[in-house]
Amino acid sequence: MSFCLDEEQCDLFLHASRSEKYRFPFGAQPTDGEVKLKFRVPSQTKEVTLCYSYGLYDFTYHEEPMRLVETTSSFDMYEADVMVSHEPGLVFYWFKFRLNTEYSELFYYVADADTDFGTGKIYHEPPRIGANEEKYPYAWQITVYKRGYKTPDCLKGAQIYQIFPDRFARDRGFNYKKMTSFPAGPERIYHKEWSEDVDIDGKEETGYLACDFYGGSLDGVREKLEYIKSLGINIIYMNPICQARSSHRYDTADYLNVDPVLGGNSAFERLVAEAHKLGIKIVLDGVFSHTGADSKYFNKFDRFEGTGAYKSYITGAESLYRSWYSFIENSDDQVLYHSWWGFPDLPNVDENDLSYRKYIFGKGGVVDTWTSMGADGIRLDVSDELPDGFIRQMRDTLKTCTADEGILIGEVWEDASNKCSYGSYRDFLLGRTHDSVMGYTFREEILNFLKGNINAEVLNSRMEGYRERYPAESFYCIMNLISSHDVPRAYTELACLEEPDERRMQRDMWVPESREAEVSALMRMAYAFQIAYVGCPSVYYGDEVLMQGYKDPFNRRPYPWNMLDGKMQAHLEFVRKLAQIREDNPCLKTGFIETLYASGDVIVFRRFLKDGKDFFGKEIDKGASEIIFAVNRGNKPVDIEVSEEGDVEIVATDCLKNEKSDFVSYGKSGKFNDRIDAIAFKFFL
Repeated sequence: MSFCLDEEQCDLFLHASRSEKYRFPFGAQPTDGEVKLKFRVPSQTKEVTLCYSYGLYDFTYHEEPMRLVETTSSFDMYEADVMVSHEPGLVFYWFKFRLNTEYSELFYYVADADTDFGTGKIYHEPPRIGANEEKYPYAWQITVYKRGYKTPDCLKGAQIYQIFPDRFARDRGFNYKKMTSFPAGPERIYHKEWSEDVDIDGKEETGYLACDFYGGSLDGVREKLEYIKSLGINIIYMNPICQARSSHRYDTADYLNVDPVLGGNSAFERLVAEAHKLGIKIVLDGVFSHTGADSKYFNKFDRFEGTGAYKSYITGAESLYRSWYSFIENSDDQVLYHSWWGFPDLPNVDENDLSYRKYIFGKGGVVDTWTSMGADGIRLDVSDELPDGFIRQMRDTLKTCTADEGILIGEVWEDASNKCSYGSYRDFLLGRTHDSVMGYTFREEILNFLKGNINAEVLNSRMEGYRERYPAESFYCIMNLISSHDVPRAYTELACLEEPDERRMQRDMWVPESREAEVSALMRMAYAFQIAYVGCPSVYYGDEVLMQGYKDPFNRRPYPWNMLDGKMQAHLEFVRKLAQIREDNPCLKTGFIETLYASGDVIVFRRFLKDGKDFFGKEIDKGASEIIFAVNRGNKPVDIEVSEEGDVEIVATDCLKNEKSDFVSYGKSGKFNDRIDAIAFKFFL
């Protein structure tokens, strides 16, 4: 016979991982650090035990009796001091106990989802934490990162602009005949007019291969640098620029050379020189899990000089690249090979092959070449498909080539602190690999909130969960995006239209004119949240003018230069003004954060300095010492009051009425007691 606890009894049990009363210090911890854990239980509880498991690739399980440190008539408080592991990894923990009754049944206090302070619940089973297990019930997590882990200061809180090179801008010297004159295969399609829509059919003899080109170039990017700078941008991240068959260029043909259509290596050097003069850094896309079948390395179609791996396998001829690839010969004598997600145009490479690593990391190799030409960092395509050892070597090599200032960003779509792939937890944010990851989790939570799928309480809980699990050195660098080349544009996503299955229908789907004001308002809220929150606000080219489109290829349309209507121009000015607020107030980049209110449609938080210093202890002598940010996704104004003293300038904009996004000053006040229609910033000077 089992014993059941009623709701009142359950409420007496308490551990809250985001409350310093129950876990101190907050959040991720350096190796060899110590954490104090407390657990409150009803007074009739006995055998209170801390259970924990730690490791990364392998885990060990342990139990430790907790000591009683406080008692009252209704509850007891137990405590344990935990020294976290010497090696970077993860510590998962939960609690076990029995009730002082005639029943001897074991109970577990485990983590719960979407709670205000990381509280838990009573469950009849212990958590599942194995890499291949379904993670329910949940354990609390302490991320243990390498002591001394440091990310580049230039990345913390920076504003990032992502460019898909072929579709951003033609340069002033663009010549259609020149674009079509570069040697290429018969599958290529060239757009004569920039205003043409993207191809979805390909050529009749080849089918769709993403081989349509508009002639955007690196000189075109260089000529738009002043425009990019006007958006407050500190870092440009570009999708692949190396020579390749396709226009997306994730099928690398030559790691060491810019595609001639983009202008070649000299165009890259010109771009870097001008960008650096404006204080803008350049991060390149690195594709190292696979190459193109049409490449100097694989050379399946025999379009490059020399013997590639494909011909080497068939004929036995020697090739420098043969050991990079894995071939399979089936019963029909067909030549097969391992490829990325089964796409034959993207043969996988063996990242553990030492000749491949030498090509990437050696003197004169890929990292050395691009950093020598001025690249400031690398974004790793499909990080979860690269071995941890490869990424660690990438970090070490990049940092060596750039005097420790190189930026390494990983493509990770899930929680990067506990990401599992290929049967193991991954070494992603433990101080030995990435500085940052792409913030797809940020995108998911913000857009779900603005679409009404979650409320402010859940949004806040999830965002605070990431802050708890990510090392601060990483958290202040996360690439907080709302669109990218791999997902529908945020403007389309926020319209909540049903996505057609057929590409031709997707191409012809646009946000109805009757919804434009509403969706534009939601876009302003999304961008304002990016500007106010911790991390790096990341703008995918064209989002600043409300470009729309479903995923590839419709999220990769050409930027509409000289074709902006009134609403697009208004949003552009809004982006510029908010970007300037962030630039003028470093507390929005590296200041502390605290949630003040999260309920229903409204969330309010503050970014602030302590004694004139930011989170990292740096003296800040510019801008506000504190900014309170509020956003209301609902269609009715909400009265909120946050009691604070001091001289205050309130800056706000009414987004929901689709009026001009000029900021209105409401004068001086000691309290924040305003009707918030959509977005408000309050400055303490």
